[in-house]
Amino acid sequence: MPYTHNLRPELGDFNSIVCFKAVITGVEDTLGPDGAAVVFTRAGRVRGHNLARELGVSNKNVTGQELADLLNSALGKDGTRLCAVTSSYQEGNKVIIETQETVCSAGEHQGSDRQCTFTLGAVQGALEEISGKTYLAEHTESVLRGGKCDKFEFEEM
Repeated sequence: MPYTHNLRPELGDFNSIVCFKAVITGVEDTLGPDGAAVVFTRAGRVRGHNLARELGVSNKNVTGQELADLLNSALGKDGTRLCAVTSSYQEGNKVIIETQETVCSAGEHQGSDRQCTFTLGAVQGALEEISGKTYLAEHTESVLRGGKCDKFEFEEM
């Protein structure tokens, strides 16, 4: 499902990570880290729901690598380029989704405490729309803190 929008005829649909991160840090300065995290996670979640609906994959209830491939086609290189979704699997009662090159981690120094709030929310919203279920989401592993990926865990509510 390649990305096919064309919102700006001359500049195209994508802007710089630097500008996006300036929005994040500006909101953090205004609302504090916790307030900004709530706002960006919710914004991402709305975006994920809308994206899955736009792609016509609501209530498809796919799992495993098929889910990862679907999310990656929407959010990865051929989609909006928010992140590369590399893996999806079940671990007990949780859905685990692993990502690389998240927009939230881009340009951050090793050891940064940056959380992938918008990316987590977008993946959560898409997962919820695809599965028809509601999840509690958590960012449990970060490339900024020694992880091999940015790992998101989703527990059905």
